[in-house]
Amino acid sequence: MGNGAKILIAGGGTGGHIFPAIAIANALKRLHGNSEFLFVGASDRMEMQKVPEAGYKIKGLWISGLQRRLTLKNLLFPLKVLASLLKSYSIIKKFKPNVVIGVGGYSSGPVTYISTVLNIPTLIQEQNSFAGITNKLVANRVNKVCVAYEGMERFFPKEKIALLGNPVREEILEFSKITKQQALETFELKPNIKTVLIIGGSLGARTINQSIAGSLEKLQDVQLLWQCGKNYFEECQQHTSDKVKVHQFIKDMKSAYAAADVIVSRAGAISVSELCLIGKPIILVPSPNVAEDHQTKNAMALVQKDAALLVSDRESKECLADTLLGLLKDEAKQKTLSENIVKLGKPNATEDIAKAVLQLIAL
Repeated sequence: MGNGAKILIAGGGTGGHIFPAIAIANALKRLHGNSEFLFVGASDRMEMQKVPEAGYKIKGLWISGLQRRLTLKNLLFPLKVLASLLKSYSIIKKFKPNVVIGVGGYSSGPVTYISTVLNIPTLIQEQNSFAGITNKLVANRVNKVCVAYEGMERFFPKEKIALLGNPVREEILEFSKITKQQALETFELKPNIKTVLIIGGSLGARTINQSIAGSLEKLQDVQLLWQCGKNYFEECQQHTSDKVKVHQFIKDMKSAYAAADVIVSRAGAISVSELCLIGKPIILVPSPNVAEDHQTKNAMALVQKDAALLVSDRESKECLADTLLGLLKDEAKQKTLSENIVKLGKPNATEDIAKAVLQLIAL
C-alpha cells in the first residue's frame, strides 16, 4: 500500500471507548504514516473534546442510548437513530474511507452499519468480556471482530474473531523503566512502608473512596497513593497525611504503578488490560453501575485464573480493608497473583489491531 489510507474511526461515550480508539489511530500512524484519519462520535460526549486534544478531526452524531424507563429521550431514540444513519451515510460518502473501525459506544453502531451497507471493509474492537449491544448488532455484517477475552464466540461469529487484547496508553508500556525508588520519591512516599495504589477511574468511585476513608485506622501501617477522582476530591483530601497522598487525578500513572505493592481498582476493560501488563497483585472492586454488569465479568475472567482478588461493591465497606491487609501479609499469594496476571497481558495489542486493520485494506 503505497498511498495513504483514509481511516474512519467511530465510537466513544466513555474513556473506555475513546482511549482505545486514539491508541489504534496512533499505532496506524506509526505503521502507515501518510494515512488520513477522521473520528465520528456522539455530539454531546467527551470524545468531542478528547479526540481533537489528541490531534485528530472529529464529527458528531445526534445519538444516545436507550434509557431504562420511559423518557422523552426514549421517545426521540428512533428519530436519533434515523438522523445518525443519514448523517453517517453523508460523512462516509464525503470522506470515502478505505476502512472503518468501530470501538463501541453509541456512535459506533450507525457508522459501522452504513459502512457494511456500502461494502467498505469494517473492523470492530470489543474491549469487554461481555460484548456491548452496538458491537453485537453489527458483528454479523463486519469483516473482523477484535476481542480481548477468550470465549467471545458466544457473542460473535467464530471465524471473524481475533483475540488480540486491548489497546493501552503507550506510556504504560514504559512502566518497567522506572525504579520503585524513583516512583516513591515522585509521590513523596517512604521506601520502608508497604504502598497501596487506589484507583477508581478519572471521575472516582464513591464506594471505594468511602471504604478507604472509613478504614484509615485499620490501614495505619501502610501508605496510600489514592486517586479519588474529581467528584470526590473535596471530601477525600481532608484525609491527607504523611502516609495518605490524595490526588484528584494521577497523570503519571506509570510511576504510580511502579510505586505500588498492591493495587485496588475498578474493573473497566482498559484498566484491567493495563493491570495485566503491570503484573502487580490487585484487588478489583467492579462498578455495579455499568451495562450488563460487565465489570464483574471482566474481573471474574481474572479471578478464575487466580490472577486477581475480587471484592463486590456491596461488600466493599465491610471487607475491602481486611482483604487488603490479608493480601499485604501473604507474600506467597502476592507472588501467585503477580505471576498469573502477567501471563494475561498483551503488550503488542495496539500494534496487532492496527496490523489487522491494514490487512483489511489490502484485501
